[in-house]
Amino acid sequence: MVNHQTTIIVLLSALTVIASMGIRQSFGLFLQPISDDLGFGREVFSLALALQNLLFGLPLLGMVADRFGSRWVIFGGALVYAGGCLLVPLTEGPTDLHLTLGLMIGLGLSSTTYVVVLGAVAQVVAPERRSTAFGIVTAAGSFGTFALVPGIQWLIANQGWQAAFPVIAALVGSVAVLAFGFPAKAGRPEEKAEAADGTLLEALAKAKGHSGYWLLNAGFFVCGFHVAFIATHLPSFLTDGGLSSWVGATALSLIGLANICGSLLFGRLGDRYRKKYLLSALYFGRSLVIGLFLIVPLTNFTALLFGAFIGFLWLATVPLTSGTVAQIFGSRYLSTLYGVVFFSHQIGSFMGVWLAGRLYDSTGSYDVVWWMAIALGVLATLVHLPIADRPLQKQALTTA
Repeated sequence: MVNHQTTIIVLLSALTVIASMGIRQSFGLFLQPISDDLGFGREVFSLALALQNLLFGLPLLGMVADRFGSRWVIFGGALVYAGGCLLVPLTEGPTDLHLTLGLMIGLGLSSTTYVVVLGAVAQVVAPERRSTAFGIVTAAGSFGTFALVPGIQWLIANQGWQAAFPVIAALVGSVAVLAFGFPAKAGRPEEKAEAADGTLLEALAKAKGHSGYWLLNAGFFVCGFHVAFIATHLPSFLTDGGLSSWVGATALSLIGLANICGSLLFGRLGDRYRKKYLLSALYFGRSLVIGLFLIVPLTNFTALLFGAFIGFLWLATVPLTSGTVAQIFGSRYLSTLYGVVFFSHQIGSFMGVWLAGRLYDSTGSYDVVWWMAIALGVLATLVHLPIADRPLQKQALTTA
């Protein structure tokens, strides 16, 4: 039976990622206006977002949350995130952009998104319901994309990109208020019965020696490459193809809408079926959708259809990947252990965002990156199949 504390933590987590991830997924809308106004090539903006993704994935703040609780991590991160948004319009050169859009917002995202909030959720949700709960929080982040991206595009089109950032900063600032509803301390008494019993160093040692943990890292690298490349460069790819900027914004919004369904569905399926097989199916589906998108003519309809289909598979990997980590190692140090896997995701994000900008500036096309995305999807399909996903505690009891 779900208790009052569980409901509050899941709700607060959902509201937090609605703001933090909804805004994060809108940054691709700024690529062309910022690059054009400041006279940069696309690689400069892409590198700023690549740095943001790398810092976004640092597991350090997940470790802090596991040690001291999530409240102050989320509070401080929200303030840094909002401060970065306020400073972006004051940018005068590449270094300024890398420090604000890259460094400050990246650290803010690291504190206010899935690594920290899913760790808080795992502390209050029973193991048999975790995948579903993770799916709900992931879907909330996608709802943020669906709800916020069109409004941000309207601000850019009607008020200018500079005027959009103070509004974004105010929205992020609300997360600092939500932070006070999160636990001030880490852990719970019943954690002693879980497989992650022991110290943080012992949990990290177990993960280091587990082949499935490294395969999850490899698979999540591919996920990061896909979503960061598409979220950042899809709007520009569509305008390069002669479509309006509103089609790009609508496609991103549809990604968020469709992923609400995908995250909820796969989160639910993850409580019933083996998560590793669901992950393989998701990555194969991504490669198939991207391949078909490149083959068919580029029109408003095919662009929006692509947004819907890729959105269905978008972050449905999050409840399954984080759920697999919790299933194997327990939930006590999930923010840290999933944080390491998420850092691999963000290394993939760095490569997807930066490489696309680099290749576009040198070749005038995104074609090579699209085909790389397909090949990586096939690779991720294969690496999840051999994962040993039994809980370590049960393995130890069987051996005994």
